[in-house]
Amino acid sequence: MQTSNNISVADITKQVLSVVFLVLGVVGFYYFSDVLLVYRVISLLVVFSGVLFLLSTTSVGKKILLFILESKLELNRVIWPTREETTRTTMLVFAMVFVVGFLLWMLDTFLFWGVRLLTGQGS
Repeated sequence: MQTSNNISVADITKQVLSVVFLVLGVVGFYYFSDVLLVYRVISLLVVFSGVLFLLSTTSVGKKILLFILESKLELNRVIWPTREETTRTTMLVFAMVFVVGFLLWMLDTFLFWGVRLLTGQGS
């Protein structure tokens, strides 16, 4: 059975169950506050992993997994700069920031001097 957006009832059921399990996991984390924190965190991670697995079986989850895999492939195609290029670019940015900062300081100094001269405050 399909809804109007081509999302099956099974997918909707899985999504609702995922939210319910996640809420129950968080509630359980705080309800069992007398248990050691390590065990509560591990149990929350197990619940979260189960929720992710359940969501990955839906049509939307499969699309998301496909997107992640394609992103990893695309990331491998990127040509990363060498260490020397990165260092050179970083030094250039630092130099430009210093130069622009110095120029703005000089402009501010001259404007301040001009305003003091025009208002008669500098004698």
